[in-house]
Amino acid sequence: MKVIYHDDFCQCYTTDPAAASGRMEAVVEAISGRVDFLKAEPAEESDISAVHTESHIALVEREGLYDIAALAAGGAIMAAEIGMNEPCFALIRPPGHHASAGSAWGFCYFNNMAIALEKLKREGKIVKAFLLDFDLHFGDGTVNILERKEYVTIYNPSSCDRNEYLRDIEKKLSSASFDIIAVSAGFDNHREDWGGLLTTEDYKTIGHMVWKICQKKRCGCFAVLEGGYNHRVLGTNVLAFLEGIEGL
Repeated sequence: MKVIYHDDFCQCYTTDPAAASGRMEAVVEAISGRVDFLKAEPAEESDISAVHTESHIALVEREGLYDIAALAAGGAIMAAEIGMNEPCFALIRPPGHHASAGSAWGFCYFNNMAIALEKLKREGKIVKAFLLDFDLHFGDGTVNILERKEYVTIYNPSSCDRNEYLRDIEKKLSSASFDIIAVSAGFDNHREDWGGLLTTEDYKTIGHMVWKICQKKRCGCFAVLEGGYNHRVLGTNVLAFLEGIEGL
C-alpha cells in the first residue's frame, strides 16, 4: 500500500496535542516495511481557495502555519488521486475535519478531506462519494463545507456501544452508491485513547468493511489521518486499519 508522508510532519508546529512530538514517528515505526512511502507535496493555492475563504487563508498565513497546512492538504489530494485505483493512506498533519470554509478549531487549519474531494469532483474524476469519519469528535468542518453538496454522503458514527457502532458503519456503507470511499481516520476513540470505546482489532474490521464494499461496488478508497493522541497505541491502530483496507 502507498502511504503519503513527509518528514516535515514531525515538526512541532504548535503546542497542541496534534502536533506533539512522537505522534507521527510512532506511526512511521509501526508501518515501516509494510507500506511504500511517497513524499507529500503541498496543495496548490487554487485548490485551497476552492474550499476556504480568502480571509481564513490569510489568517493561517499570519499564524505561520500555511506551509505545513498546505503540505497536509496536498498529501490528502495525492492519496485521493491514487485512491481512485488502489487503497491509499495520507499520514499527514495538521488534521482537518474541524476546519470550515471560513474558520477552524480543534487543531485544524485547512480541511484536507474537503480539499481532496472537491478537487476530484471539480476535475470530473468522481460523481458520488461516501465519506466515513470515525474520529471520536464530530467532523463539523467537513459537514459545514460538504453537506449541502449533493455528491457527498457523510457519516459520523456515534454509538457508545462498540458492537452497534460497527454494525452501523457496515449498514451505512452498504446503503449507497458511489465512486470512492473517503475516510477521515481518527484513532482517538480507542480504549486507551480519549474515547475509550474501540479495540485495535475494530480498526482492522472497519478497514475490512471498506475493502469489501470497494470490491463489491468496484469503487476507489483513500483515508487521511485525523485524531489519535496516545502514541503508545496509535501506530498499531493505524497499521490495523491499513491491513483492513488492503483486504488482509
